[in-house]
Amino acid sequence: MAINSKFYYLVRFQYLGFRYHGWQVQPNVKTVQKMVERTLSFVFDHTNFKVLGAGRTDMMVSVNNSAFQLFLSEKINEEDLKKKLNKSLPNDIRILAIEEVSQDFNVIRGSKEKEYHYLFSSGEKTHPFCAPFMLGVLEDLDVEKMKLGAKLFEGKHNFQRYAYKPSENTVFEREITFCEIVDNTDLTASFFPEKSYVFKVKGKGFLRYQVRLMVGVLLQLGKAEIDLEFIKDTLENPSSKTLKELAPASGLTLNSVSFY
Repeated sequence: MAINSKFYYLVRFQYLGFRYHGWQVQPNVKTVQKMVERTLSFVFDHTNFKVLGAGRTDMMVSVNNSAFQLFLSEKINEEDLKKKLNKSLPNDIRILAIEEVSQDFNVIRGSKEKEYHYLFSSGEKTHPFCAPFMLGVLEDLDVEKMKLGAKLFEGKHNFQRYAYKPSENTVFEREITFCEIVDNTDLTASFFPEKSYVFKVKGKGFLRYQVRLMVGVLLQLGKAEIDLEFIKDTLENPSSKTLKELAPASGLTLNSVSFY
């Protein structure tokens, strides 16, 4: 549908991705975008709007603070719309803020930096309630060595081996501005294991499955299946042979997106 857009809004939101097939609308599956658009249609009582997300997320991946752009032909009261949406959306999706932006703003091209978190624990079977939030690794991991491995990703590298089914035009050189593993104090619950960890990584943009493949190779390192030289080699000698260890999606969260 063609939208005669005159007003543009940046909508900050968060969601638990465990029961969704990612952000983007897809046929015959439940997605966050589909739920948001259905709720907007209910609140507005029309479909004369357009929604554009800051990026895609995989099935079961969660979002702590991301955004979508809302295109409208009529001006709205931002706080009123926020309240109405939060009243009508399911409990696993929440609107954080709505602000008007200029016609020149683009939620995709205007993205400055994205930060992803991956939550994991080591050495025990976790409580089933942990499943939407973290990966419970049964083996004892050498987390100190994993911390050294995480630092190898910082800087500009060719991440071809960390790209899932890239296109002919995919740009593999990406810059990681920050990458570390620390004790988890960000997200807590009574049913979480006594000790857990979070992998944090920042960059302007990431390849499909890149973060999960990075976590996968670090988990191999923590299990002593590979060494630090293996990770260095994947970055210094790229090839079309994608790494095989893909960390599960449910431990991954898009923590934040910043804009220019």
